[in-house]
Amino acid sequence: PSADGSRSRRGEQEERPFGLTERELQVLHRVAVGATNREIAGALFMAEKTASVHVSRILAKLGVRSRTEAAAVAHRQGLVAEVAPTLGE
Repeated sequence: PSADGSRSRRGEQEERPFGLTERELQVLHRVAVGATNREIAGALFMAEKTASVHVSRILAKLGVRSRTEAAAVAHRQGLVAEVAPTLGE
């Protein structure tokens, strides 16, 4: 924490699992429920290409090669238990 008691963005980033950003966690939640890049893009108000880039970075950070593996890691590590968004959200 800084002198005023607030945390820096870097400090918050270090505390997140696998170094995932808040946005990457949102994307991972949707990957874990089987959403496509198009569905993720629509739900999170981003371009489909942006969703694809987020998914690629998530796979790299988790050290996995597929969306299925990423979903398995997310469930195993409890990363999707906190918030379970539906595809309609």
